[in-house]
Amino acid sequence: EVQLVESGGGLVQAGGSLRLSCAASGFTFSDYVIGWFRQAPGKEREGVSCYNSRDDKTYYSDSVKGRFTISRDNARNTVYLRMNSLKPEDTAVYYCQADRLPGFVHHGFVGIWFLGRTDFGSWGQGTQVTVSS
Repeated sequence: EVQLVESGGGLVQAGGSLRLSCAASGFTFSDYVIGWFRQAPGKEREGVSCYNSRDDKTYYSDSVKGRFTISRDNARNTVYLRMNSLKPEDTAVYYCQADRLPGFVHHGFVGIWFLGRTDFGSWGQGTQVTVSS
């Protein structure tokens, strides 16, 4: 059973940094795409960043590109999201997700496929990130 536990959120001033962690268990990293989503109050959940374990490629939404970095630690079965230059509009609950990469998804569309998904079966509790102005 895939289990994902998010942590590392907090309150930070605009321009500051945070590192989120996603501790994973129940699956093998090398078979999965793992990523981060966020949901701000009153808004739909949106994909932020993901990592394709098959080719080590990373993907980012336009809103965080250049400021956020996704990485993994295989020994710890953990995926991180380093967030720099935080803005008040980054305030949201951040969630981690993972899924196998199906064969019909072309390697050039992994980020679009994963970050655009709305059909994940369940979500964890997430971790709150609040950026003050």
